[in-house]
Amino acid sequence: MPKQPAVPAPAPDLGEQAPTRHRNRRGEGPRLREEIVRAATAIIVRSGSDQAVTLRSVAREVGIAAPSIYAHFADRDAIVDAVVVESLTQLRESVLSASDGYQDPVEALLAGCAAYVEFGTREPARYRLLFGSPRPKQEETPCDPEGFAGIGGPEADGADDADGASPGASHGLLAFQTLVDSLEACARAGRSAGDDPFGDAVALWTALHGQVTLRAGLPNFPWPPTDTVEQLVLRLGRITLEP
Repeated sequence: MPKQPAVPAPAPDLGEQAPTRHRNRRGEGPRLREEIVRAATAIIVRSGSDQAVTLRSVAREVGIAAPSIYAHFADRDAIVDAVVVESLTQLRESVLSASDGYQDPVEALLAGCAAYVEFGTREPARYRLLFGSPRPKQEETPCDPEGFAGIGGPEADGADDADGASPGASHGLLAFQTLVDSLEACARAGRSAGDDPFGDAVALWTALHGQVTLRAGLPNFPWPPTDTVEQLVLRLGRITLEP
């Protein structure tokens, strides 16, 4: 009886295996943490939601085994929280960078608000993650407007969130404090008739958020030109003519 040819072994299914990744050298653990956050961000941007972020999907994106993540993050939610913190930081930096260099506080305010809207329209998935995704309810200390200015101190940039606060809360308040500071600068220069910069900032932020979310959600609505952002800022910021 003729000898049967050997049947080659089936190729392994690589669908769930991570691509090869070189091991970090000693002391490069923080780089892996950054890669994990960057991978989760890429998944959120591609899918439009954080629901696609899992330990396995992030591990595949980075090219590591899923258990390697536990050295940097306790679970999937901790990874998403890190994306929130990084996105809030980038949003604040975009606003500060756009408004920097203006001598006129009103021009600085307008530039910063335009940068906020531009970030939201350019990064719809990350913006939804910041302000549109349901977050686990946690016990938090209510923010007191009287002590709100202290949040913007230099020590707050690298500070951890206060006990009981949701992850990224201090970074979100820092971003909002930027708007309060801009309105206070306008008032000091005699360019704003407002006497409650915190309240005016809340009203203005609400309007800017509406611009981003409604335009994204209702693209076929006959929206007026985007220069309505400037009109909103001038009206809600109670901006006055130059003295």
